[in-house]
Amino acid sequence: MVHLFKRSGYNIAVDTASASVHVLDDVAYEAVSLYDKMSGEELVRTLAKRTGVSEDEAKECIADIDGLVAAGTLFSEDKFRPDVEALAKRGSVVKALCLHVAHTCNLDCDYCFASQGKYHGERALMSEEVGRRAIDFLIENSGTRHNLEGDFFGGEPLMNFDVVKKTVAYARSKEKECGKLFRFTLTTNGMLVDDDVIDFADREMNNVVMSLDGRREVNDRFRKTAGGVGSFDIIVPKFQRFAKERGEKEYYIRGTFTHYNPDFMRDIDVMLDLGFDRLSMEPVVAPPSSPCALTEEDKATVMRQYELLAEKMIERRRAGTPFVFYHYMLDLEHGPCIYKRISGCGSGTEYLAVTPTGELYPCHQFVGEKRFLMGDIFRGITEEGEKVRAEFKRCNAYSKPECDECWARLYCSGGCAANAWHAAGDVNGVYSYGCDLFRCRMECALAVKASEALDAAEE
Repeated sequence: MVHLFKRSGYNIAVDTASASVHVLDDVAYEAVSLYDKMSGEELVRTLAKRTGVSEDEAKECIADIDGLVAAGTLFSEDKFRPDVEALAKRGSVVKALCLHVAHTCNLDCDYCFASQGKYHGERALMSEEVGRRAIDFLIENSGTRHNLEGDFFGGEPLMNFDVVKKTVAYARSKEKECGKLFRFTLTTNGMLVDDDVIDFADREMNNVVMSLDGRREVNDRFRKTAGGVGSFDIIVPKFQRFAKERGEKEYYIRGTFTHYNPDFMRDIDVMLDLGFDRLSMEPVVAPPSSPCALTEEDKATVMRQYELLAEKMIERRRAGTPFVFYHYMLDLEHGPCIYKRISGCGSGTEYLAVTPTGELYPCHQFVGEKRFLMGDIFRGITEEGEKVRAEFKRCNAYSKPECDECWARLYCSGGCAANAWHAAGDVNGVYSYGCDLFRCRMECALAVKASEALDAAEE
């Protein structure tokens, strides 16, 4: 399958099976669109007539396409479906844990998928003992993997900062002995950020995710304290200091857009004006009945924002003031490998979430859904948990008939299992609204990469 599209002034062809990306001139774009519909002299004559080139020039263009087809980078055959069954039978190795150190929060965000951090349960803090045992569980179940990951999450993890520090210290004490290297991430709403947090994160956190929704009025509509006070003026100076201290180390300012701000580029612009250059804006996770849920009418606005974002990234890079947008980060030369493309994000298999009491779930968005309880860090994966794991091993783009004709299926690997569950009641279902946004986002991201490649070639 070949997907043709135009974005940001570029003509682009994506070969689905090989993941090859081609930037085309107008004649080649037309030639590729006709290539699998006709052949021989008919193709030559039609191409020449539609584009105004001579038949000799048309033949030369078609010969170039023939070469790409022969090289397996255009109109290539998808041979990966048999590998899916083999991957479903693969052994289970855990490489990352989402550590819910705090099922409580000091903000009262109306749109919070985690019920203001409680995950449909009671407020709770992870103990030092559970934190240590979680690290041991990860080591014991990681096989020969050297690099392991731990994400400190909540609620608000800084409400249990002492356990965060002690858990990291314990993990560091085990690295040399066990031949492992831990990479940690902290996600915070910023309310409790201070010099101690910043210093610790600079030493120990490979990444920090800071939650800010953009414009003051947008952020403070939802991200406010239990007393109704907006968080913008409290957290922005802290995040500015935090980002500055991070230097070249990774961080992201992560926002959520809702029905109230589908025009989220205005929020991106605010983040840029505040001095942040590593950004993420993601659609709200909410049931359709929620007033903040994105509507069908919002979709066109959201898609236009992705286009504006691509144009802004191209403009700023050329002006020498580039910024990173998380969902536009693509490595077209080195990865991910085809097996990663098939197997997806790894939730329920390589990646698990740990509650304050040590229960195990496929990922943070399933926590509290007892249907997906997999066991705990003390006893391990239960018999029922293995059934859940088997279900997630088979959760991929090839398990969903709706993905068969989608050009982007090996970029999303079938999409988010949690979104599918909440939208369709099945982890192997589809969240069609999210699929539409993803395809648009991928086109825009590929246009950004095309601009980088062509500009580099001209230097």
